[in-house]
Amino acid sequence: MTAAPPVPEADACSRCAESSGTCCTLSPGNEEYCFPLSGRERADMQAAGAGPGSFCAQANTQAFLDNICRLFPGEAAKIQALFPAGGEHDRLAVSPEGACLLLGPSGCILPRAARPLYCRLFPFWIRAGRQMYFEFKDCQALRESRGGAGLLKRLGMTEPGVFDLYHRLREAWGLSERS
Repeated sequence: MTAAPPVPEADACSRCAESSGTCCTLSPGNEEYCFPLSGRERADMQAAGAGPGSFCAQANTQAFLDNICRLFPGEAAKIQALFPAGGEHDRLAVSPEGACLLLGPSGCILPRAARPLYCRLFPFWIRAGRQMYFEFKDCQALRESRGGAGLLKRLGMTEPGVFDLYHRLREAWGLSERS
C-alpha cells in the first residue's frame, strides 16, 4: 500500500499553525525586522479582506535597514534611498505575542494570491542568481522535506515560481533589477 502524497502547503502549514510558533510569528520586540509592504501588496490584501488593523507603520530603523541590506547584498544605496532613515514603511501588524494578525488556527486567513510576496516566497530566497532557502527550525514543511527539492514539493512551489516571486517582490519594493 502506497502512502498518499502530502497536500501542498495547507497540510504542513496548518499543522504548524496548530502546534508551534510559525514563520508568521516573531519574538516580541523584534517587530522592526518585519519585512516592508508595498502599496500594491497592501491593496491586494485589503481586497481579500484584510482590515486596516492588519497593517501598521514602522520606522526605518538602522536595524531594519541592515536586515534588508543583508537580503540584498551590494544594494545598500538603493535600499537607503527607498527606506530613508527617519522615514517609515508599512508592515504587517502583530499581536503582543508577536503573531501576525492574519494568522488563523489553520494558517494565513488570506488566499495565497493575496498574501505579501515575502510570505509567499518564504522560506526561499535568491542569492547571486541561485535559489536557496532559509533554515527556519520551526518550519514544519522544512522538517518534513529532504532539502530544497522536497521543500518545493511540500509547499506546492516550483523553482521558476520562486524566481518569479522574487522578481515580483523586487519590483513591488522598488528595487529595479540589477544590470
